[in-house]
Order: sequence, then structure tokens, then C-alpha cells
Amino acid sequence: MPPQPGEITAAYRRRARLLTWSAIVVGALMAVALVVSVVFLVRADQDTRNAAYGYLALVLWVGIAAAAPVLLAIAIPAARMRRRLRERQR
Repeated sequence: MPPQPGEITAAYRRRARLLTWSAIVVGALMAVALVVSVVFLVRADQDTRNAAYGYLALVLWVGIAAAAPVLLAIAIPAARMRRRLRERQR
């Protein structure tokens, strides 16, 4: 006989909401970093005296690459928790 899933508590609901909003915030920050990096690249390309902006764009890309696994680590459990909450409400 398979084990029965535990009861969903208020703490579980709060944790699901917290993970969901954390994933949204991390995703939004990654999107902003991508846009800012493109702006930095454009500024670096316009004038050779602004070459430092190109390096800042590279730093932002490294940050985006480092944040991608974090986003996955937050978003996947959040989605599973939200699905479990929806299924229990039915």
C-alpha cells in the first residue's frame, strides 16, 4: 500500500508562496541584468573610451549564468508545491 501524502499545513502554503515569489524576483533580476548588459555593450561599442562598459556586460553575463541554476532550484520545487496545493483544493 503506497504511503498517504501528509496534510498540507499553513506553513507549507507560506513556503510555496515564498518560493514562487523568490523565483519571480530572481527571474526579473536576470531579465533586468540582460537588458542592462545589452545597454552596456552598446555604450562600449559607441566609443573606445567606454570600453569598461563591455567588461561590466561580461560581469553581468557571468551573474546571469550563475543565477540560472538558482532560478531552477527555486522554481521547480515552487511549481511542484503549487501543483500539489491546487490538486488538494479540488
